[in-house]
Order: sequence, then structure tokens, then C-alpha cells
Amino acid sequence: MNIRNLQYTVLVATAIFINSCSTQKPAKQVAKKPVTTTKPLPPKPVTPLPDPEKKISLNLPEVNREFRAAWIATVANINWPSKNNLTTQQQKDEAIKILDLLKNANFNAVIFQARPSADAMYKSDLEPWSYFLTGSIGKAPMPFYDPLEFWITEAHKRGMELHVWLNPYRAHHTTGGPITEESLIKKMPDQIVKLRNGMYWMDPSDGKTQDHASKVIKDLVKRYDIDAVHIDDYFYPYREYNGGKDFPDNKSWNDFLKQGGNLSRADWRRANVNKFIKRIHDEIKAEKSYVQFGISPFGIWKPGFPEGIKGSSQYDELYADAKLWLNQGWLDYFSPQLYWKNDGPQSFPALLKWWESENTQKRHLYPGLNTIGLNGVSDRPAEIVSQINLTRQILKNSSGTVHYSVDGLSKNVDMFNAVKNAYQTQALIPRTPWIKAKPLDKPNLSVENNGNSVSIKWNALDAANVFQWILYVKNGDTWETEILEKDIVSRNLPLNKNGKKLNTVALKSVDRLGNESDYDSKKL
Repeated sequence: MNIRNLQYTVLVATAIFINSCSTQKPAKQVAKKPVTTTKPLPPKPVTPLPDPEKKISLNLPEVNREFRAAWIATVANINWPSKNNLTTQQQKDEAIKILDLLKNANFNAVIFQARPSADAMYKSDLEPWSYFLTGSIGKAPMPFYDPLEFWITEAHKRGMELHVWLNPYRAHHTTGGPITEESLIKKMPDQIVKLRNGMYWMDPSDGKTQDHASKVIKDLVKRYDIDAVHIDDYFYPYREYNGGKDFPDNKSWNDFLKQGGNLSRADWRRANVNKFIKRIHDEIKAEKSYVQFGISPFGIWKPGFPEGIKGSSQYDELYADAKLWLNQGWLDYFSPQLYWKNDGPQSFPALLKWWESENTQKRHLYPGLNTIGLNGVSDRPAEIVSQINLTRQILKNSSGTVHYSVDGLSKNVDMFNAVKNAYQTQALIPRTPWIKAKPLDKPNLSVENNGNSVSIKWNALDAANVFQWILYVKNGDTWETEILEKDIVSRNLPLNKNGKKLNTVALKSVDRLGNESDYDSKKL
């Protein structure tokens, strides 16, 4: 055999050997017995350490809620400024004096007349500066300042709301000085008529009147940090303003007839006022939903409503169907001017109960009280206090009153003391649940023990939305509450008060609609 045959034979033999190995069955595996293990015992329970940041469950006391406001009239210099020739500083000093007076009596709102008669107590591109501010229509205060901005800032500093009060139709008051080229009487002559008592009035049914008043209100809402827009009882004027004669609106009435209108003249007038009220409400909400809309109409809808009531008819004389506005909810609060005593042909409690029965949308009902000139009573302060208490009894959980005017408090010590005693504790404004608002964040509260006293500080991530704070302090078993202005963010508290040890503090924030946040709290 040669070498090549020998190599071939070895290769064949190797292939046969490999093939036989791959076809053999694998050896049988022997199953292994499982390893027996001991089951572990459950871990012993561990008692968690107390979490210093964990919220304490507290039963905090309810904070009193009641709307307490006063009207600040600027027309004819009734309340402010006291004269139309004061310096800027004198005007500011008078404003601060009024606000401090109201704050001292636990009021929580002012209703400031920013537009007395188609003029402005603020910087406006739509209407001239008021004669009642500087003694000349169109003349700005010098040194310059914006009075409305000042009133808003100072009211908010004191934790008080600022409602802008305006009259949509009065164009010139008899005490408003000479008419100049700046006056709207010159700029809108086709929409304005002169009444027999010397006043000038915009025609409420003229479309241009409605458009102009709408622009003024939207401008106020857009540019100023106000809490509400407030309209008073002047729609079509009272009959005596025109010597008992009918309102001279022949031009707009004839235009209505030419266009095929078929309403009676009275219904046409009411329809125009109704349209304007609904429009203003909707436009305010479209601009800033949280700005409230309030109306203070004449207190009697019609004589005989309720039975036994006598007097003028807002429905027939002013062409104001205020009952409809309340029924429809075209407002956030309603302040009928119930400027009469408790008994008599215009009974305060009877009228308030009737208006409450018409409040089908459950809006705020804050009656207007005649604090300055209530007739037919021997003790005016006692009568006003009784009306405050009657309002609380009739309206219960959403009560409040508005006082006309602040002079009734500032110029009558007995009245001021009586009302202050009636408002002896602080109060938040009632909640307004139909206005949706973003919930406030829980504030952050910190406490430092100084030995004989405790320093507390607080803040909130959403501070821009905070209007006030509520501080709760517990000494022994007794809770005390305090409503604080937004700018107050610290307090120093004694560890012992009247023999009782301080043991708990808590804090909430409150928004401009009276909504409360959750609370933060600390145990000591």
C-alpha cells in the first residue's frame, strides 16, 4: 500500500467513528432529590417614627362670614373729596382716614363712585377728569396721581374689597360746574337730553349710549385690579327730575317704530335696560370672570309687592325690572335700597323677605341701609343695628349689608359705635360658588421656639392669588382666629396667654372670592 492509499484509509475510518458517536443514545440521567429548605419567618413589625411634616388632623373653628360695605359718594363732593379744590396730599389723607375708619369697625368692602356723571375719578381716554376732583372738567390732579388706583391699593392693603360704583346714564349733575368742550354733552349731543331740574341724561335706549357705557365699564375692568362693578338705582331718571314730565326720548322711540317695532313705549324702555344689564354682566365675565357685578336698585319693585307695601315703582317709573335681573341671575350680588324703618308702609323686613323669595338663583342679597338719614325713628343707631340683625336672621348663611353713606358713620359717633359693636368680630366675605376659581395651594408654615415666645412665618407658592390669611392659634383648649392682610407673613406669639399654654398654630390662605385653602399646622 502506498502512502496515498494509507491516508485515504485513515480518513474513512475516522469518518465512520465520528458518525457512530453522534447516533448513540444519551446516557439516562438520574433525577436529583430536591433540597429541603426551612421557610423564613415573617419580619417583626416596626413601629414607624413620627413624621414631623405629617399633617395634624384638626377641627378648626368656622370663620365668620358677612359682607360689610359702605358707599363712598363723589358726586357733589358728598363724601370724597370733601371739596373740589384740595391738594393731592389732602385728597389722599381724606381717603386714608375713611378707610381706616371702616377698617376699625371691621368693614370688609368699600363701594367707590369712580364715575359720578360721565366723568372719571381715574385716568381715562374715554371720559374727562371729574369736576368734583379738581374743580374743572378735564383737569387732572396736580401733582398727578390716579385716585382710583390709590383707593384700590389702600383698600387692598387693609384686606378690603374695592367695588367701582358708576352710573351708566347721568351725563351732568347740577353741581358739576360749567359745561366745557371736554364734557360728553358736547361730544355726544345726539344721545343726551336736558331735564327740567338742570341735569343732563343719556338716552338709555340709544344704541350709542349703550355702546359708550359698555366701553367705559370694560376699560375699568381690564385696566384696574377691582373686585366688582356696581351700578346704582338711576336708569331712566326719577319723574321729579323732569318736573313730572315724560322722559324726552322721541328720537330713539321714533327710530324704533320706523324699524317695525311693536312694543309699548314702557316695555321698549324696559327691554333696552334689560338688554344693557345682561350685556354688562356677560362682558365683565368675559374679561375677568372673578370680577363681581352688583346692582343696588330702588327698594320697591312695584307697590303691593309684597302686600301692603306703598311707594314709588321702579318698574313703572325708572323702567328697571330688577326682579327679572335677580330671577335670571344676571348679577353676583343684589343690594336693594331699603331706606325705610322696620314698620310702616315701606317695611324693611317685609321688603327684604320678599326680595329673598325672588332670589331663585341664590345670588348674594345685601340690603342697602339708610345709615345717614333714616326718617321716622327716634333712635337711628338702634334701628340700623336692628336691621343688621334682621338681615342676619332672614338671610342666615350669606348675609351682608351696605351703608349709605360713609358720612353716616364718620359724622355720627353714636352711629359709628353702634355699627362697630354690631360688627365686633372680623368677617370674610361670603363665598361665591357660582364663580369658578382655581383652588389655592396649601400655605407653608414654620415655627421657631424662642423660649418665652414663638416666632411663626409663612408663605405660599401661589402668593399672587392670595388676598388674605386666616391664622388659628390654640391656647389650652381655646382656639382664636384672626384674619390678616396679604402683606402680613409673620407673627410673634407668647407661649402662655391668660394662664393657658400655646400648643397649636394653623394657617389658611383666602382668595379674593373668599375661598379658603387647605391648612398647614404645627404642634408645639
